[in-house]
Amino acid sequence: MRVNRLRVPAVLLGAAVAAVLAATAGPATANAATTAATADVTTGTAPATTASHVVLVGIGGLRWTDVSASATPRLWRLAQDGSVGSLVVHTNDSVACPADGWLTLNSGTRASAPRSQGGKCAALPAVVTGGTQHPGVPTAARISAMPSLTRYNQRFNYGPDWGLLARAAGPGRCATAIGPGAALALAGPQGQVPGYLPAATDATPATFARCPLTAVDLGALPAPAGAARTAAARADDSAIGRIATQLPPGTVLVVAATGDDLTPHLRAVVVHGPGYTGGLLHTASTRQPGLAQITDITASVLRWRDRPVPAAALGSPLTRGGRGSLAAAVRGLIGQDTAAQVYRSTFGWFFAIFAVGEAVLFGLIVLLPRGTPEQRRQRRRGAARIAGVLTGSVPVGTFLASLVPWWTLPHPAVLLYLLAAAWAVVVAAVALAGPWRRHPLGPPGVVGLITVAVVAIDVMTGSRLEVSTPFGLNVLWGGRFYGEDNNTVGIYAASAILGAAFLAAVLLRRDRDRTGKLSPRAQAVLAVAAVALFAIVASGWPGFGAKVGGTIATVPGFLMLLLVVAGMRITWRRAVVLAVSGVLVIAAFALVNYFVPMTGHSDVGAFAGQALHGGGGGTLQRKISTNLSSLTGTPYSLIIPLAIAVFGVLLLRPDWFRASLLTEARRAVPLLGVTLAAIWVIAVLGWFAEDSGVAVPGSMLPLVLPLAIAIMCSVPPAAGDRPPGSHGGRTVTATSTPASG
Repeated sequence: MRVNRLRVPAVLLGAAVAAVLAATAGPATANAATTAATADVTTGTAPATTASHVVLVGIGGLRWTDVSASATPRLWRLAQDGSVGSLVVHTNDSVACPADGWLTLNSGTRASAPRSQGGKCAALPAVVTGGTQHPGVPTAARISAMPSLTRYNQRFNYGPDWGLLARAAGPGRCATAIGPGAALALAGPQGQVPGYLPAATDATPATFARCPLTAVDLGALPAPAGAARTAAARADDSAIGRIATQLPPGTVLVVAATGDDLTPHLRAVVVHGPGYTGGLLHTASTRQPGLAQITDITASVLRWRDRPVPAAALGSPLTRGGRGSLAAAVRGLIGQDTAAQVYRSTFGWFFAIFAVGEAVLFGLIVLLPRGTPEQRRQRRRGAARIAGVLTGSVPVGTFLASLVPWWTLPHPAVLLYLLAAAWAVVVAAVALAGPWRRHPLGPPGVVGLITVAVVAIDVMTGSRLEVSTPFGLNVLWGGRFYGEDNNTVGIYAASAILGAAFLAAVLLRRDRDRTGKLSPRAQAVLAVAAVALFAIVASGWPGFGAKVGGTIATVPGFLMLLLVVAGMRITWRRAVVLAVSGVLVIAAFALVNYFVPMTGHSDVGAFAGQALHGGGGGTLQRKISTNLSSLTGTPYSLIIPLAIAVFGVLLLRPDWFRASLLTEARRAVPLLGVTLAAIWVIAVLGWFAEDSGVAVPGSMLPLVLPLAIAIMCSVPPAAGDRPPGSHGGRTVTATSTPASG
């Protein structure tokens, strides 16, 4: 009885659909948890500005779509003369309540308030004043709920430094809070507020001149958009106009959103004052022009007041970059939010459709009718090879789609995915049409090399292509803003391994150079080492990707491949060295980054500093907690560890699964076994090293499985397995003559 050997990979691909869904379902929750340890950038280039007075005005829910020359003329003029940006207000939940934003400003790190029944935002805590209130004269006050809020935030392991913002006032701690949210921002750990006024209408010029630091709460804009929101924005604009006329000369005025409304968005922030004229805001915490985090505001206020920024604070001071017209800048900032909304609304659907579509496509190929059994076999192999290369090209296609600013054009979601599909076709055509097409590792290897080149170059030049793309960076929930996202790291590493293995396989088949130059084996080792160095430095170096878990997982995989290409056995002792090699590399990167700031500040160097001073426990606890929670994030999450175990056994014992196609491929392509094993090791180590846990191997499946099937289907059947007179396919094996490569 003849066994259809495409059935095993097709069934495995179908079974992996649930694993992909488990890795990507519930993106809001998953990404909210992941942010706990991925964006902790603590230092940056400090602005030259110092200010005798700083005034911080908060408006919950404020977006750039609320701001215009006609609707909010006073705020528009401030933005015209100042610097503008988009603000990530995310803290610990997918929707940031007003209390979350004010508490985060208070402590310089992510903090939250408990939700009311039903998960809705609770009212701001009551502020109790002491003594007689005189018009325009702040009095001492207290928030009795503050001790309970400090206890509540212990569960997030950020170690908030309560009262950090108030310390920016300097000696004497003279600071004024206007409104309940502002009181929350300036309260000490026991709830004491140095000076308080109930509303902005109570303030006078003397109020703002009294203390070097003033925070003003103008409330939150109602949601959704409509007449009520427009009226509230106009009222806030009038209040901002009154405040601006009452400020002492040289004051730095910040107008920023302090929370979300019904849904998460990128919000608005304006900085007006010396050193911020007519610019676009930059910060080292995101490395994205015009994009800042709410924690950056606390760090900035401290620097403006010439106070030190503690290492535990998550923000970086805001700096100014150049910009064109304000109208053009605002359109760009609205486009940033549009891209973030496309990611939020399509992320889960994209992966679900992509995973199911892969399974259906390969299932249909298995059922191809027509022709003799041998003809059907050849058609299935050819179709599966093309389908595998095409679907494996989709991830890099999503990145290349951002070469066109789809977020500023009509129907951005449709345009993003059409561009991604078009680029995937182009990459697949290049992989299938070049002279490498006859090598079983050729087309998948070329896809891998293109993928790793695109991602690495993008990472080294600012990660612009990856922002808000499905395999890329989720900025809305405060995930990573540069480097590879956890959805990218496994794809990136697997692509690098496939590309390096292909180069090594081609070089190993060359005749020895008669001129006495390097042997084919030495050339292959150098090729793998070059790809490894390029991929690891781009991903892990603090000035580029600063990816900790991905580096820890990728280095051992490359060393495995290097040992085999060099003709060396992987003994138990070498396996131990391999297991810790990634940790040693990232530790070296971190120490260099900490002691040599010119290498580019990042969370890697910041964590090194915390660890050297005994303060890295909170970060490790957050990583461990979010990693473990990935196993229970969805009903399908536990399928991923099972899939990893099954694929590991399949690599060791393919005969148990009657996977003769894999056995033939490993026999015909000597490096295939170690290539798949290295990718499997990266998946396992990525699972434990990254805070998103099982999502790392889950997101690798859409790339690895189709390309693995393409490799297996590129190998002609063994001579003893073909009918009499059959010569198999046209593709030659990796062990044939050198010219065939």
